[in-house]
Amino acid sequence: MQFDQKIDSQSLEKFIPILNQIKRGIEKESLRIQPDGYISQKRHPVQLGSTLTNPHITTDYSEALPEFITGASSDRFRPLEELTEIHQFVYQNLDEELLWVMSMPCVMGEEEDIPIARYGKSNSGRMKEVYRLGLGYRYGRFMQTIAGVHYNFSLPEEFWLKMQQQKGDSKPLQTFIDESYMGLIRNYLRFSWLIPLFFGASPALCESFIRDKNIDLEELVPGTRYGPFATSLRMSDLGYQNNAQSGLSVSYNNLDAYIKGLEAAILTPDPYYQEIGVNPDGEYKQLNANVLQIENEFYSSIRPKRVAQSGERPTKALRNRGIEYIEVRALDLNPFSPIGIDQQQIAFLDTLLLGCVFSESAPINPREKGEYQNNFKTVVYKGRHPDCRLTVNNQCVSMRQQAAELLRKLGPFADLLDQVYSTTDHRDVLQKLEGQLANLDQTLSGQIVKSIEQRQDGFFPYAMELALRHKAHFEGIKMNGGKLAEYQAEAELSFKQKAEMEASDSISFEEFLNNYYK
Repeated sequence: MQFDQKIDSQSLEKFIPILNQIKRGIEKESLRIQPDGYISQKRHPVQLGSTLTNPHITTDYSEALPEFITGASSDRFRPLEELTEIHQFVYQNLDEELLWVMSMPCVMGEEEDIPIARYGKSNSGRMKEVYRLGLGYRYGRFMQTIAGVHYNFSLPEEFWLKMQQQKGDSKPLQTFIDESYMGLIRNYLRFSWLIPLFFGASPALCESFIRDKNIDLEELVPGTRYGPFATSLRMSDLGYQNNAQSGLSVSYNNLDAYIKGLEAAILTPDPYYQEIGVNPDGEYKQLNANVLQIENEFYSSIRPKRVAQSGERPTKALRNRGIEYIEVRALDLNPFSPIGIDQQQIAFLDTLLLGCVFSESAPINPREKGEYQNNFKTVVYKGRHPDCRLTVNNQCVSMRQQAAELLRKLGPFADLLDQVYSTTDHRDVLQKLEGQLANLDQTLSGQIVKSIEQRQDGFFPYAMELALRHKAHFEGIKMNGGKLAEYQAEAELSFKQKAEMEASDSISFEEFLNNYYK
């Protein structure tokens, strides 16, 4: 990581009046569980509104996997405040159920015990449901119960105008923005192993998740498997970084190549998925039999995004209007935070992403792609090993030394953000992480393993205790009457909007799909 040749440390100060307009948003998933620790079999609570149309409370794969979505805000504290409000509202309507605090799921029964999310009779709702059925057939339902946090980040137009001026670039502004965001993404991929190193929080899991599979994980205590130096099994081959998509070739060297790679996958038949069938006997099993059903099936740790219009595919939105924001997807749930993420994590992410924007970002060649993928996998499985080694430019290097050097290089960006917000939060978090390098047991994953070792009762009792603690926390916080009324009104409105969508459908589901894929 090094400054772009046309941007130096002196130039950074010119951006101070602009950077307070950075926008952030959070999407957080959590399993609803029964008091006995198994996945809830109940429908999504009706008091929370329609999962199809409520903008703040929906579901991901399963009916028992709610997803909480904040708005995008330039107030750096607002996403966490809003996420707290959503949790308050949800807990008021969960009765005896709890929200699981870990990324890796609770006690697992059979695959058929994992209920698919339901979205109603509209074509849009049916498409969301069939897509999820397809995921279950393709990858198994167990993998779809894994939860995480997505962090959305965007820079204001004024920032890009200033950056373009600094670089003497004369392209159309949106072209410059697209190129710059793709440069940010490439740098993030190079250094993304820092995320599981410091914030990975899934080093262990319940043995019921792996069953009799030949998984190379050790027994921590009876009923609990773990990687002795693992940081984020969620991001391993057990989770979203699965081998099923290892053959996909999606380039981040420019937006057009990225779009073409995804669209090719959506149009390329897959022999195994063809065997499953699309709608044998008139019952849909998946949206299509191609490598990807839709773009979102591509599991990546970061994505370029543009808010899509009704019925518009994500890649079409990107092609038509360019990149609007980026979505970081590598965060595990933080089990020590009642809402799954804290302000220190946000301060580090902002610092890292700003560093990725201001640093040089050459195209990624096949050798470098192999290096960053292997480095990420190494940290996921062995990141807390005292002698963990990475590969950089064909050289074997100490992970700790590399991390320390990257934290040092992020210093100017932390100082810049501290000046913008009149705080020390960003420099403080770098210093905290520097201290963790000296003792990796202080990382989130290290704390979890040490706690389970000390307790000797396993992953499930430990996580359940945290879940009960967080439930009590929210039950002890009375929601403001005005805010409660807002969320209740939003839930009621969502059902009206869902009914309107169902009533307005004038074409068959088959025609709807054909139009979507055109």
